[in-house]
Amino acid sequence: MIENTEKFRKVSPLPQTTQEQIRETYMRISDLENMLRDHLPILRQRGMNLPARTLINLTQLQNGLDALNRDLTARQIQLRQLRALPQTTALINSALDTDSILQEVMDTAVMLTGAERGYIMLRDPATGKMEFRVARGIDNKQLSRDEFIISNTIINEVASTAQPVLTHNARSDNKYIGQESIVGYQLRSILAVPLNVSGSTIGVVYVDNRIMDGVFTEREMSLLEAFANQAAVALRNAQLFETARQQLAQITTLRDLLSNMFASINSGLITLDGTDIVTGINRATAELIGVDEASALRMPLSALLPAFSAHFTDALERVRQRQIAETGEIEIKIAQRSRYWSVGITPLRGQHGGVVIVIDDLTEQRDHNLLLAYLPNPALAEKVDFSTLGGQERLITVISADVRGFSTVSEHLEPEQLMEIINKYLSVASEAINLQEGIVDKYLGDCVTGLFNTQLNEQDDHVMRAVRAALGTLYDVQALHEVLPPEQQLNFGIGIHTGMAVLGNMGSANRREFSALGDAMELSKLLQENAGPGEIILSAATYELVKDVFDAVPKTPHKTKNDPNFTVMYSLTGRKKN
Repeated sequence: MIENTEKFRKVSPLPQTTQEQIRETYMRISDLENMLRDHLPILRQRGMNLPARTLINLTQLQNGLDALNRDLTARQIQLRQLRALPQTTALINSALDTDSILQEVMDTAVMLTGAERGYIMLRDPATGKMEFRVARGIDNKQLSRDEFIISNTIINEVASTAQPVLTHNARSDNKYIGQESIVGYQLRSILAVPLNVSGSTIGVVYVDNRIMDGVFTEREMSLLEAFANQAAVALRNAQLFETARQQLAQITTLRDLLSNMFASINSGLITLDGTDIVTGINRATAELIGVDEASALRMPLSALLPAFSAHFTDALERVRQRQIAETGEIEIKIAQRSRYWSVGITPLRGQHGGVVIVIDDLTEQRDHNLLLAYLPNPALAEKVDFSTLGGQERLITVISADVRGFSTVSEHLEPEQLMEIINKYLSVASEAINLQEGIVDKYLGDCVTGLFNTQLNEQDDHVMRAVRAALGTLYDVQALHEVLPPEQQLNFGIGIHTGMAVLGNMGSANRREFSALGDAMELSKLLQENAGPGEIILSAATYELVKDVFDAVPKTPHKTKNDPNFTVMYSLTGRKKN
């Protein structure tokens, strides 16, 4: 025994760490206990025995060392957690992305508590309801199938009281007996702490363990609660940052939208402050007056548009004082050319004398209206953009009507009376053409030309319409004769031809008219020259298309202009009798 004791004393130096020293001491005590138990029979044979309670004391010492080792292990875990906590807290406080912070908070919560699983719920600022945001140890498929039912009782309790909840064994806790989410899913240890900031609870951190009781203690609860308070501040900052970012994005989008709308408005827009300084100008205005948008900003209105400023000075002051919009028109010279503007001045609310000026350039419309005075059918202006109407070759029917006997009558009339009479006859023909939706191409003295099936009045029955227009002209002339003296009773000679022609806008840059060119125009005029007073002459091409409806007799033209193909024409006698 003495030799073994000496051997026990000559052990190697103790390890450096406390836990290793405890483990080494535990092993020595265990070896000593085994050695004493082995020598106990020998001692008893010699009439000797171990001191009282020696083995019991050794066992108690082992138990004490074991408890000390477990406590040290727990404290080391806690120490590692505490050492990692500042780094994690600094990390989440430096982040501005809510999802990233939630991930860090969830990982830290599991690490601090040693939980099996957990999740975080955040309150929706708009609805006030708790929403599931992030989880650990929970299968996504379970979430999608709603197989994982959260403990609403505990979540609601923490959210409403802003106090943590800790239960060591939820199944035997009187507060939660009968709760399906706890009993049904065998939740044992549960810890939930609020995310409190500025006196309000913005969420709840929940962790649990389905297997072991007493996993969480007051220490884990205090530790998690302290961390949650820091995390709540970081989450609120991130939420505020995201809200600000969303608002900034909305403002930017709205600004761009307004800018695009401002730029795309066809009307000119100018905004002024209370001292008539330009604070805004759109692209239409800049192009209208020939300036750069950027250079016009902060420019006095009197410098930008001197004539405008002088004309509307009183109106601007009235609008500012009365806060009532005014409108008016002005003729202004821009780049040595007169422009006609319709102007509206409206007060800007809350802008301390600011106004917005809306300018509609009526110059083109005014010129267009002047052009309509020369067009036969003003309704066409609503259907077609005359400025873009290009040339097109197509099959048309042309009616050419000339007043017979006018030259003789004109020798005995005054010019004013002469114009009055000829206009009556030309009006009769024009109205007959328009009634059949034809286009009056032009007036040449006492002759009028009508077009059917142009790109302005596409018609499948254009030949029939032209013939009806010619008949209508003769009928209306007969009605006109009833109110005119015999010496003013004249007649039309009419020619109609169907053929190809090129149609489009013709004229100079300042004046354009829709008209036609081609043999169809020439032949219809030639037919008209062959027609007698009150006679309608059809070309062979035209008669072929209406012969089933109208009767006509063939005639040999006496005027051909040396056209070898013009050998026959047809004098219309009327509609066929059934």
